[in-house]
Amino acid sequence: MQLTPAFDKHKVVVVGDVMLDIYYWGEVKRISPEAPVPVVRVEHKTNRLGGAGNVALNLVNLGCKCSLVGIRGQDLLGEVLERRIKQEGIDGRLLKSRDHITTTKTRIIGRGQQLVRLDDESVRALSHDLDRNVYQEFLDAVRDADAVVISDYGKAVFSGNLAGVIIRYCKDRNIPVLVDPKGPDWSRYQGATCITPNWAEFLQAAGHYSLGGEMEDMAGGLMEAAGLSHLLVTRGSKGMEIFDRDGTHSSIPTVAKEVFDVSGAGDTVIATLAACLATGLDIQAAAGMANAAAGIVVGKLGTNPVTRLELEQALASSGLVGGGKIKTWDQAVALVATWKSQGRKVVFTNGCFDLLHVGHIQLLEAAAAKGDVLVVGLNSDDSVTRLKGPSRPIMGQKQRAAMLAGITSVDLVVVFEQDTPLELIEALRPDVLVKGGDYTVETVVGHDLVGNWGGRVELVPLVAGISTSQVIASVKKRCG
Repeated sequence: MQLTPAFDKHKVVVVGDVMLDIYYWGEVKRISPEAPVPVVRVEHKTNRLGGAGNVALNLVNLGCKCSLVGIRGQDLLGEVLERRIKQEGIDGRLLKSRDHITTTKTRIIGRGQQLVRLDDESVRALSHDLDRNVYQEFLDAVRDADAVVISDYGKAVFSGNLAGVIIRYCKDRNIPVLVDPKGPDWSRYQGATCITPNWAEFLQAAGHYSLGGEMEDMAGGLMEAAGLSHLLVTRGSKGMEIFDRDGTHSSIPTVAKEVFDVSGAGDTVIATLAACLATGLDIQAAAGMANAAAGIVVGKLGTNPVTRLELEQALASSGLVGGGKIKTWDQAVALVATWKSQGRKVVFTNGCFDLLHVGHIQLLEAAAAKGDVLVVGLNSDDSVTRLKGPSRPIMGQKQRAAMLAGITSVDLVVVFEQDTPLELIEALRPDVLVKGGDYTVETVVGHDLVGNWGGRVELVPLVAGISTSQVIASVKKRCG
């Protein structure tokens, strides 16, 4: 089963500071007699896309179509950069600047460890004409795009008001814009969909706006100041924090087994987040996938993208999607969002399912026939007790969930604590809601919600004379 969204059907435009990462790989066997520094005997050299280029590289490796807009110098390394972009299958739209050199970061690696980094760059404001031409390239690229990334490394591209113009253009057309910020002043990112700072950048920005207090207070103040819909803060080994404009806050623990090199991790996070939002996933599901992608990339040496296959494997092993059928609420939301992005029709039904019988099986099979995947909402033990009385359930929720998961027609089981599945239905947004024939459409919980988003309610006939209560009564009668 494909666990990631249909990335290949969507396009993301990346605008920002494009760099060339150069690596010298070698062995360290002695210390220099000239100074107390290691001597690296170079064995080979490589180059990779860096900065905004690495964001674009992550996107195409996930399967997205991608256009990359930026500048480069009129130099030899600029030509190397252009060739690399073309080789990677990226639609490169770099403008040549006589006032800038091609930004490079040269890393010396000895015995698998980065020893030093050399930065070669010219950080100066774009001319009016160059700024206008970069925006024109963006307009040409964004016509068929589903999301936009602003990758600001503070080198040159966003020295003027380009970021704000791009955000306003996209906001008017409901295109999500994600920003990897540079510096404490976020005013130039006003109105972005989401900004993705690391922890240090988050604290720096909060200090700039004189925001103190708890993390939630600082996040709320930043979102208010910059007009954001969401804020995603990466915290290294502590995972991620996601804040929404409505005050919602959730934490995602890291999935990294071992941190080897954090180079490019932020690029991977924003690329994966943009790719997921482009397919229609909500921010929570997208952040979960971005977190899984970050866990992969920090285990690599140097600036490296995450592939779609690697992400699928990480999602399966983390339990976010894939694996067994029994999922937590958040996992279920992520998996259903993925199914829907793949064009699958999601069917939902619910119940206590205490002592499975033939009536249950026929209901589930009939429900599964109404779409492509069947999700079963299962009342928790406490919920069943409130609904059925102190003698129920007969079997605990773990056993009931396991039995449902063993049924071929069932694709996903998720336990809910409430007396009704209304909140779960609202979170999952199924296409079809199925209940037994002892209901009417108007008495089915969530029928109005499903109708609002274009879904429907289906009622299926019950097996006459069969219910859990009748089975229990029959057993008691026979046992005297």
